[in-house]
Amino acid sequence: MEINDANLTELLGHLQKTLSPDGVTRKSAEKCLESIENKQNYPLLLLHLVDKDGVDMTLRTAGAVTFKNYIKRNWKVDEDAVDKIHHSDRETVKQFIINLMLKAPESIQRQLSDAVSIIGREDFPAKWPNLIQEMVDKFGTGDFHVINGVLHTAHSIFKRYRYEFKSQELWSEIKLVLDNFAKPLTDLFITMMGLAAQHVNNPAAVKNLPEHFEDNMKSWMENFLGLLTTDNPLLKSDSDEEAGLGEQLKSQICDNISLYASKYDEEFRPYLPQFVTAVWNLLVSTGREVKYDSLVSNAIGFLSSVAERPHYKDLFADPNILSSICEKVILPNMDFRPSDEELFEDNPEEYIRRDIEGSDVDTRRRAACDLVKALSKSFEVQMTEIFGRYVAVMLESYAQSPEKNWRSKDSAVYLIIALASKGQTARHGTTQTNQLVDLVDFFRTHIVPEIQQPNVDRLMVLKADAIKYLMTFRNHLPREAIVVSLKPLVDLLRSPSLVVHSYAANAIDKLLILKSADGSALIKATDLSGMEQALLVNLFHAMTLAGSEENEYIMKAIMRTFSSLQEAVLPYLGQTLVGLNHKLMLVSRNPSKPHFNHYLFETLSLSVRIGCKADRSAVASFEDGFFPSFQEILLQDVQEFVPYVFQILSLMLELRGGQSEVPESYMALFPHLLVPVLWERPANIHPLVRLLQAFIQIGSRQVVASQKLEALLGIFQKLVASKSNDHEGFYLLQSMIEYLPKEALTPFLSKLFVLLFQRLSSSKTTKYVKSTIVFFSLFAIRYSPSELIAVIDAVQPKLFAMVIERLIVPEVQRVSGTLERKICAVGLSRLLCDSPECFTGVYSSFWGPVLGALIGLIELPEDESVPEDEHFVEIVDTPGYQSAFSQLVFVGKKERDPVAEVADPRAYLVQALHRLSTQNPKRVGPMISAALPPQAQSYIQQYLQAANLCLA
Repeated sequence: MEINDANLTELLGHLQKTLSPDGVTRKSAEKCLESIENKQNYPLLLLHLVDKDGVDMTLRTAGAVTFKNYIKRNWKVDEDAVDKIHHSDRETVKQFIINLMLKAPESIQRQLSDAVSIIGREDFPAKWPNLIQEMVDKFGTGDFHVINGVLHTAHSIFKRYRYEFKSQELWSEIKLVLDNFAKPLTDLFITMMGLAAQHVNNPAAVKNLPEHFEDNMKSWMENFLGLLTTDNPLLKSDSDEEAGLGEQLKSQICDNISLYASKYDEEFRPYLPQFVTAVWNLLVSTGREVKYDSLVSNAIGFLSSVAERPHYKDLFADPNILSSICEKVILPNMDFRPSDEELFEDNPEEYIRRDIEGSDVDTRRRAACDLVKALSKSFEVQMTEIFGRYVAVMLESYAQSPEKNWRSKDSAVYLIIALASKGQTARHGTTQTNQLVDLVDFFRTHIVPEIQQPNVDRLMVLKADAIKYLMTFRNHLPREAIVVSLKPLVDLLRSPSLVVHSYAANAIDKLLILKSADGSALIKATDLSGMEQALLVNLFHAMTLAGSEENEYIMKAIMRTFSSLQEAVLPYLGQTLVGLNHKLMLVSRNPSKPHFNHYLFETLSLSVRIGCKADRSAVASFEDGFFPSFQEILLQDVQEFVPYVFQILSLMLELRGGQSEVPESYMALFPHLLVPVLWERPANIHPLVRLLQAFIQIGSRQVVASQKLEALLGIFQKLVASKSNDHEGFYLLQSMIEYLPKEALTPFLSKLFVLLFQRLSSSKTTKYVKSTIVFFSLFAIRYSPSELIAVIDAVQPKLFAMVIERLIVPEVQRVSGTLERKICAVGLSRLLCDSPECFTGVYSSFWGPVLGALIGLIELPEDESVPEDEHFVEIVDTPGYQSAFSQLVFVGKKERDPVAEVADPRAYLVQALHRLSTQNPKRVGPMISAALPPQAQSYIQQYLQAANLCLA
């Protein structure tokens, strides 16, 4: 793909269409870009476009965003994946991007800076050793636009050091950064401080002070303190909403000193008292305007960092100081301001993110709550006493005039939440509480009246507060209080406030997963009796309200309701599935809410589970309902939804397991599942393998008749060559061995085993070794151990000796999983007792070592050691939302036992040994005595006694 005017014009056309309001035009343009992005020079073409002054700024910015997203998707190459970026393009990008970023307008600079940080995460320092020097050199330009770009990029690359786990590699990288970046940055900072003093009355000069810092304590702290305590009117914002550079600078300093207080306690201690005084003065003198929110939040955050450390508690021990902090810092910042009310009404999604999701945007109230918790660690009694008085006054004020003083109760509820919550998790709410606060009494007296208020439109902020209180302390309220809350929550789903009905849905979800002491559900299906219809109707109605068309809290509550009701949902299933199917087609046009989409598919799969639980034939009705939607999704190639569709198709096909063949509607799809392009997307692999397994299990004759066996084996070949996906290849192969007619596979066995041994010799991993041993064992069980030996020796004469010596005997102990170990035990028992080659033939010398390894497999724990220098990703069975693949919990596949007829591997082994000794009297016993140590021999004696058998 040459860099010329024609290609630039074509690229501009595609970018122009990606901005189209028409979804079809936009999607078509995105597909076109996707189709050319793996061509050489594509990223360079994008950068040329971004750099062209004559191009419209909107299109240049779109190009920068496209470039950043391209880098995000493709720069990191997962193991076994194809590198879509040509090597020369990688080097050229790194060669030019810094200079291009630094000279670009700000809107483009930020996108390219993000791209640099992504590249830096992967390539720095090993593959981009000159990155720091290239950035440091720009400090000498004196161009503040360039310097700020460098600082923004440095921050993007280095900020991960706050959170990464300790390792020698991390320390080495940090040392490299400090050695090369710390001194130039410190020199720059001191120079800037001098310039700031010189140009105190020059707005253009002082507005370019740097915002980020590294490690040189004395110089930095003295200057930080100076910046924190100095007011320059030129840096202040005239707006009440937007923070000026002065507020931003002080906010960043507060964030920085919080980091020092928490991470570098000893080094920072000499400076701490001065900063505590400066921050205190800052807080009591700063107004309530929105522009100060970040500054106040970070300033309070600093006090929290100090207060939660026991050795600083003396700073706050004086009752007057404690009262002053509560009165002058905490209480004013607990207030629900007009700007908060505006957010509640006009931007409810952002309000929810800040209030219950813990977004990155700090709020004054959250910071004040954190300070309450920090101080309560050392002064719980005093804090409870102080705030107890304030809460009483606030609630009395509300009682006198609810419509006028509702903000007082709002503050009181948040104070109680902050005061009583000592530990919490997202899943369980508050896990540890302040025993001095009577949570149950407060709930009954002040929370229940709010959620039971029949007018759902009245004082909606207090309704949201009350629901939040219920969610927060759900594990500390009695069962009857939880049950009593359900009906009011169902009613609140009809509230026109997006915050209120989202909180109500969220609360219903959280209450329905509460557990009793015995581990059963706290809320039974009987507790929902009589309100099922209202609950479902109100949930579906809430999705018609403005802003909640794709509300993830509502969809998750629908999923949880189905799960809790089980068979009780059947009378409503027909109508609800029509609504869900309609919603599916709407969101498939432009998938934008991944969590909503995930819960939607979970609900669909749960519907199938419930509907077919009593009557498996009901699966046909679900197929009739879902197939048109699924066909449209597959036809339109909605990439986000395709893996979900495969999972639900697998579930429905498996539910037909009792039938003799696969319906024609599925068989029409079968050839398309083997198309290579589908297997290039990592998200498709697991669900596709499961779907193919279902085809093989239910329609083995049809699969053979389709003449697609070679294509199927081609899929296996691709998977088994991948370290990431080889286990999926074995799943597929094992299904083929189990279900396909032997005569159909026989012509391909030699090539299959050659592939297995090629991978074993070229890139052996523990995961691959374990999978291979399990497969060999299953092969011996399904065909015969003699056939296993024959097909292996056909690859190379006497190769089976190496398999025993280097694979089975030393490695079988590593096999994990109860079922996998059972398969190996049965397979090795058959190898020992059903193959003449191992008992009296060419491999008889290995009979004893194999028996010893088998006894170890049965009696000893799994060998979990990992060979030196090996790193591999184990198979993750835990369902969860991931960017690559999202496992649907409710399509979970029940593990199938291919040796279900064997109840106990010990009994199976001694029965096989008894049979062998009967056929060969007085031979087996001496062989065991000669081959096994006393402990292993004693195990065999125990097995024989338990089975009431003896050896002939």
